[in-house]
Amino acid sequence: MADEAPPPLIAETTDDAARRSLVDDARQLVEDGRTLIEAELAYHKARAAVAGEAARSAAALGALALSLAFFALMALVIGVLLGLAQVLGYWAATAIVVCALLLIAALLGRRASRRWKRAAAQIAEPKAEAEAQP
Repeated sequence: MADEAPPPLIAETTDDAARRSLVDDARQLVEDGRTLIEAELAYHKARAAVAGEAARSAAALGALALSLAFFALMALVIGVLLGLAQVLGYWAATAIVVCALLLIAALLGRRASRRWKRAAAQIAEPKAEAEAQP
């Protein structure tokens, strides 16, 4: 019993660095890289799924809000039309409401056109500068 040595503090393993070859280390590195890539892909797929679900929910709520706003505006137009009809008559009230809506649409369309031209100019600016300079 006195001849027996105490067990080592660190157990010797078969894949001790002195016993492994460089090829084994390279294979292990490639395997670890593949595992890491698979884990990263799984993580980003799950993350994209969560973001997609949130975007779909936000789009559905936005569409619902826009449709309710549209119906509210239609109710307002009908209310204005009925209110003016009592004072001016149905044809005059209809003409006034239609002209007012067309005027608002024209003003908003003009503003949208200006913003579109400004945005297009900002995008095309580097190209135009390159052509202007010989």
